[in-house]
Amino acid sequence: MKRSRFGFPAIALMVIMAGGASAQQIAFTWDDLPAHSTLPPGETRVEIGRKLIAAMKEAKMPPVYGFVNGVRTVEEPLSTPMLANWRSAGLLLGNHTWSHVNLNQSSLETWETDVLKNEDILKADMGGADWRWLRYPNLAEGDTAEKRQAARRFLSEHGYKIAGVTMSFADYAYNEPYSRCVVKNDTGAIAQLEAAYLAAADAAIDSSRAMSKALYGRDIPYVLLMHVGALDAKMLPRLLKLYRDRGFTFIGLEEAEKDPFYRNDIDLSLPAVPDTLDEAMRARKLPLPAAAHPAVDLNTICR
Repeated sequence: MKRSRFGFPAIALMVIMAGGASAQQIAFTWDDLPAHSTLPPGETRVEIGRKLIAAMKEAKMPPVYGFVNGVRTVEEPLSTPMLANWRSAGLLLGNHTWSHVNLNQSSLETWETDVLKNEDILKADMGGADWRWLRYPNLAEGDTAEKRQAARRFLSEHGYKIAGVTMSFADYAYNEPYSRCVVKNDTGAIAQLEAAYLAAADAAIDSSRAMSKALYGRDIPYVLLMHVGALDAKMLPRLLKLYRDRGFTFIGLEEAEKDPFYRNDIDLSLPAVPDTLDEAMRARKLPLPAAAHPAVDLNTICR
């Protein structure tokens, strides 16, 4: 049987993607505020934030969440005003732990301490707005069932909800190569990176939609994981156009997570269940779409 490039039978994919012209919903979320990846020459973290804010304002997006690692304000003090600018623009902040602690690679106690250490900066910047959303660093929710459930109890006791992820195209992987190419002033390589970045985003749309349709027969509201990198800031106007052209409307994280798919991310008294589409597919023993690979070698370009 002929198969599509996503690993599903071609006829099945036609059914899955039927109705693709109807509006799908997507919530942008941003990780690693106020500083992510290598800073190219001539850029500042504050300017990266301004570019992101301007593009989202131009697109008339609802307020989005940015997830903060407070340690970056210590490591790069000049990045700190990016958070104030984010809030002044009406955008929101959530908890990404103080120092990006991976729960799978640390003790529960270390991770809990890091979550709480990050709260002072969120309280200061968010005031009375809701900052009690947690994005797990590396999406690591615990390497054992016991640790995962204990982390959920801890978050529930502290009033948190989990910011899930149901779409991603590894945008973070493009920022370091972009900085190298800027240093070399290699405009041809930068153009290749930009094209590959958009192609990866486009492929991720198809993959996430195929999984959602295979699992639930519908499009769930997707939560997109992004990072505040220099290439992300440069590409955001084109990226937003891509999503609009693909039939998406932009919604906030809170609105997206009203969908039943995210129920266990909102009510942490419930047991842990698969909360990514990949995990849900594996739990149902359904075949995953074929993995898309970057159109350029991100490890070697501009070396």
